Amino acid sequence: MAIKFQYNKTSLGELGKQLKIREKALPTIKSKEAALRLEVKKAKRESDDYRKQLQELIDSYDYMTSLWGEFDSGMITVEDITLKEVRIAGVRLPELEKVIFSCKEYELFGAEAWIPDGISLLKKMAEIGLRSLVATEKSDRLEFARKKTTQKVNLYEKVQIPGYKEAILKIKRFMEDEENLSKSSQKIVKSRHDAQIAAQAVESGVTQ
Repeated sequence: MAIKFQYNKTSLGELGKQLKIREKALPTIKSKEAALRLEVKKAKRESDDYRKQLQELIDSYDYMTSLWGEFDSGMITVEDITLKEVRIAGVRLPELEKVIFSCKEYELFGAEAWIPDGISLLKKMAEIGLRSLVATEKSDRLEFARKKTTQKVNLYEKVQIPGYKEAILKIKRFMEDEENLSKSSQKIVKSRHDAQIAAQAVESGVTQ
């Protein structure tokens, strides 16, 4: 990204101001990036843990596999879920608070003995699955924010800060060259003036 500037004191002052803003902000942005990296890892680990719990739960009830054909799949449904919003490293994230299930009534004494266990199992599986989905959503949002923050760090650190420094150096060199040129011009003018005075003095002496 090319830094636009003019070779004058006003532009020099503005560039210096912008450079200070970025140099001051960079450590904060880097800290935020580090925090986001850590939170992304935690959210991914959380999602993986829920998936692992879900698989372990399925495996632990493997003996019921042959009975699921007799189970009414519409007996239990997720009626609603309650989410709350939390902020982590400045990012808005969902957090699952509660899962509300709707269960059809059935004859407790006339039903198979394993039906209550089946209902309980499905509730656990559904809740763990939903928590895994929410954790994945958190991870995705955090990763998106982390990428944007990394881009900003790179923009400041590798593009803008060096660009502003280079532009400031160019203006300073230009102004120094102008000053030196001005001094040289003044010396030349003074030398010529002194030479003219000397010549006039000599000419005046000769005339006398």
